[in-house]
Amino acid sequence: MSQRDFDDLTDLNDLNIIAGGLLHDLALLQPSERSRFGYTRAARVITSGIDRPVADLVDEGTLRDVPFVGPSSERVIVELVRTGASESVEKAVAASTRRSEVEKRRRYRRAYLSRCAMRTALDAAMPAAIVSTQTYRGDLQMHSTWSDGVESVATLANAALGLGWSRIGITDHSYGLPIARGMSMEAALRQHREIDKVNADFGGRMRVYKGVEANILADGALDLPPEEQSVFDYVLASPHSELRKEYDQTSRMLAAVKQPGVAILGHPQGRMYNTRPGITADWVRVFREAAKRGVAIEIDGNWHRQDIDHELAAVALDAGCLFALDSDAHSVAEFAFTDYAVAHARVARVPADRVVNCWEASTFDDWLREKRGKPPRISKRADARVSPRSRATRRAPSRG
Repeated sequence: MSQRDFDDLTDLNDLNIIAGGLLHDLALLQPSERSRFGYTRAARVITSGIDRPVADLVDEGTLRDVPFVGPSSERVIVELVRTGASESVEKAVAASTRRSEVEKRRRYRRAYLSRCAMRTALDAAMPAAIVSTQTYRGDLQMHSTWSDGVESVATLANAALGLGWSRIGITDHSYGLPIARGMSMEAALRQHREIDKVNADFGGRMRVYKGVEANILADGALDLPPEEQSVFDYVLASPHSELRKEYDQTSRMLAAVKQPGVAILGHPQGRMYNTRPGITADWVRVFREAAKRGVAIEIDGNWHRQDIDHELAAVALDAGCLFALDSDAHSVAEFAFTDYAVAHARVARVPADRVVNCWEASTFDDWLREKRGKPPRISKRADARVSPRSRATRRAPSRG
């Protein structure tokens, strides 16, 4: 793929994601649950189940070979590919009593990447400085059986090692989120003993960090006080409430970033594909504050989240932010969501040295120590004498 092809991707001419949206529009208009399910299933496979562009499939006449794409879905996609829009869908929406609902849902699909676009971004020729799967060292948000995940710590660590990663962070939910089976502090201490054993078993081949996903309350405070935060290697703070509200929540997110000990601002918007818009805020202000404090902004690669997206990532990059590119996995199979996080970062042209997942162990550990209010370890390495936070102030490569 040429550099020009990659530049074209930043214009988001992602026909797969557009086609999926049109099929979701039709699903909303259907009178029966069965027909709604049919369009929804087709939309899912087009957006997140295939690697190839729908335009190629239409040209080849093989679109119907895609599972769950029936005649009606095919007609809509062919129309989109050949004309750049779907007049039939627009007419159906205009004639429907659910028009306002369709228009609302369309706002909930902005700046998502299809699986096809994700693969294109990962495979694109880019300057070596830009983050890639080759420079990625490990996932910093995942959930185990200690909260709402389905795998043990050891299973997660073994799977990560198999991917060539050298570190992971277990970030089970804190007790302030009981709906996600958040850990009590007593449970967290037992989890930490388990992590110590796993680390000992790996003998340095893999490092499992003791993270926690703390809940950002409505006023921006966390559900864990500082003395409880201190038992973890790092705190990832995420919003889990007020995510459908339209009022401005800049003060909430600024307060969260300013909380001592917060290392990563997790899925900052709290958006969900086709379901909710997430938080409205002055993100430039939030990102500038995060950059000032050395707080990493997460790109959560869970397909339904993709939060923040590449558009906001470009804004955060200009603001001088660090980034964390994570899967938010609740099972080993979901480690693949890191690809979406890396893809969004590549579309935004985020350099690997702005991505904490890519840092060598000593630099990463010093950054965590800094976030916990501890001095960096003394090292003879020249690059270790540079504060991890200073990485956030370096000029990013031009996106032009």
